[in-house]
Amino acid sequence: MDLRNIAIIAHVDHGKTTLVDELLKQSGIYRENEATQERAMDSNDLERERGITIFAKPTSVVWNNTRINIVDTPGHADFGGEVERILSMVDGVVLLVDAAEGPMPQTKFVTSKALALGLRPIVVVNKVDKPDGEPDRALDECFDLFANLDATDEQLDFPTMYASGRSGWADMELDGPRKDLSALFDLILEHVPAPKQIAEQAKPFTMLATTLGGDPFLGRLLTGRVETGTMKAGQQIKAMSRDGTLIENFRVTKILAFRGLEQTAIETAEAGDIVSIAGMSKATVADTLADVSVSEAIPAQPIDPPTITVTFGINDSPLAGRDGKKVQSRVIRDRLMKEAESNVAIKVSDTPGGEAFEVAGRGELQMGVLIENMRREGFELSISRPQVLLREENGQKMEPIEEVTIDVDDEYSGAVIEKLTGVRRGELTEMKSAGGGKTRIIAHVPARGLIGYHGEFLTDTRGTGVINRVFHDWAPFKGPIPGRRAGVLISMENGQSVSYAIFNLEDRGKFFIGAQEDVYQGMIIGEHNRENDLEVNPLKGKKLTNVRASGTDEAVRLTTPMKLSLEEAIAYIDNDELVEVTPNNIRLRKRYLDPNERKRMSKVAS
Repeated sequence: MDLRNIAIIAHVDHGKTTLVDELLKQSGIYRENEATQERAMDSNDLERERGITIFAKPTSVVWNNTRINIVDTPGHADFGGEVERILSMVDGVVLLVDAAEGPMPQTKFVTSKALALGLRPIVVVNKVDKPDGEPDRALDECFDLFANLDATDEQLDFPTMYASGRSGWADMELDGPRKDLSALFDLILEHVPAPKQIAEQAKPFTMLATTLGGDPFLGRLLTGRVETGTMKAGQQIKAMSRDGTLIENFRVTKILAFRGLEQTAIETAEAGDIVSIAGMSKATVADTLADVSVSEAIPAQPIDPPTITVTFGINDSPLAGRDGKKVQSRVIRDRLMKEAESNVAIKVSDTPGGEAFEVAGRGELQMGVLIENMRREGFELSISRPQVLLREENGQKMEPIEEVTIDVDDEYSGAVIEKLTGVRRGELTEMKSAGGGKTRIIAHVPARGLIGYHGEFLTDTRGTGVINRVFHDWAPFKGPIPGRRAGVLISMENGQSVSYAIFNLEDRGKFFIGAQEDVYQGMIIGEHNRENDLEVNPLKGKKLTNVRASGTDEAVRLTTPMKLSLEEAIAYIDNDELVEVTPNNIRLRKRYLDPNERKRMSKVAS
């Protein structure tokens, strides 16, 4: 059977996973009466809850006696590492662009990686049936983007299609029949080159591992594309690191191929096919799996370095151990090392004390997803404020700069520009009308200045603005950037909060807690109206007397507390504060610097 390997790349929410849904349906992998669900490729719980793709996942369909391996990729910049390593497995990409929004920051990022590998994209202008869609403008912007990224003449001569992934059609012309996706299938077969199967099959087996997974019965699973030769189940092969050093010899216990949404065991894998292999105990991502006679490793595509770091520590608050079962630093370290092994965009290192770990990654969302997964697994953690990674070049301190693209109502554009270019030391590079009463603002802002900005941005734009960011370049350090302006309200007692006390303190600021919630000394329970921190007593009850007066027995009505999400909490805290994360709670607290004070507070709480 003929073979094609493609990846679908796009900015977040431009319709990749929805288009894959329709490709699966129209290729005939489902029975007529089979129940299907939306975004079938988003199989992870967090992906379905958040409505975004986090992990790159392959699938395959058959069209006109040709097997097409399709890789659905994440669209958010924080998960760009997933896209970078997956592009080495494919021979072509389908670039999806929203007809209304046009190319966005992540579109630029993934396209630059695809063009650098020599891939010739197919551009699909999606959502052309939207009322505010401007497909011609989006197509012109795509051509300008390709030219700015130094695309070759071949790459600039890209085929284009107009589509609606939700409605399940794609046509070469904007006013086409709009029936189905057969034109897209045919274009993929015609435009994407087939893997060099026949010429490569005579060579010894080699394969570059691009993703690491696990199975409760099979153990470690490494997925990648077979570069040369063939491999059979039961064959003895070896794993090599990037420099050709032998890692281990092992026997292939199982070969799994992607068939629709499932993985099916096969006896032989041939050059060009994307498969998963079981049987190894040490080999991991970016290692070469090869026949025992091969001595040279396949060069792995370098991954862009991390830009932020977060400290993961044990939960040492007085309420530690009440929710989670995994609280020891040893268990936390093992889990982080396991994550770093499968996620090439994350780096983990020990801190001098040994009780905390520095985790470096691409952004706050990537860190938030890792922490959310860990808390669902029963971990308790204390998380520090994200810090930007700096580096030195020729004796000069350099910091990462991010390209920020903002779509905002015209009336709020002034407030956004003032915040970005003033306080946060950004530089405005472009400002234009986006149609529909909206303005598009593009600015280059230090990554430090964007930590904690998202919540402020939503407040400034009354929740109507959309912000997207992607790593742009390194630039000389731009000087100090002020952090959070407001102070916090800190509990000075241990126990359960009382509604009467909170009611009388509401004029001091906004609260993060309600009545009858566990609090402890040093826990942050609200935001102060002023810039200084204030210690308050949320346990102070009402004094009871025999005297009755007008208004004495009125019911206490509390303002609904602000409940911060995990990402909001991490972005909110200051350098001397921590986020306490447990399976059931997210709390903020001040750091405890004195071990004796920590022991004393633990005794009081118990």
